[in-house]
Amino acid sequence: VQLQASGGGLVQAGGSLRLSCAASGSISRINAMGWYRQAPGKQRELVATIESDGSTNYADSVKNRFTISRDNAKNTVYLQMNSLKPEDTAAYYCNADIVVRILIGGKLRSTFWGQGTLVTVSS
Repeated sequence: VQLQASGGGLVQAGGSLRLSCAASGSISRINAMGWYRQAPGKQRELVATIESDGSTNYADSVKNRFTISRDNAKNTVYLQMNSLKPEDTAAYYCNADIVVRILIGGKLRSTFWGQGTLVTVSS
């Protein structure tokens, strides 16, 4: 199973970006999906999560500016980021709790991470 993230880039403060992260491989079911970020010299922090039923959770710092969504048919999670601030500058990582089909009809549940996609917000 792989998670492929895309959509990062350079944007001015107040601008918008949309991140995408697609899961691929022998997937039986995807439970929660989410986005985390890590700024230089700081620990990785939660940005937003979305459950399989669509319920969401956001860090206080991004509430009312970011929106997480998912397309279950495409095994993809999105992060729409509006009103971006310089302090949103970070590498953004997607994450998913996935049940994987393994040999001989078995299943294995694990957490997977995508590669980071860099978001830079200039002032």
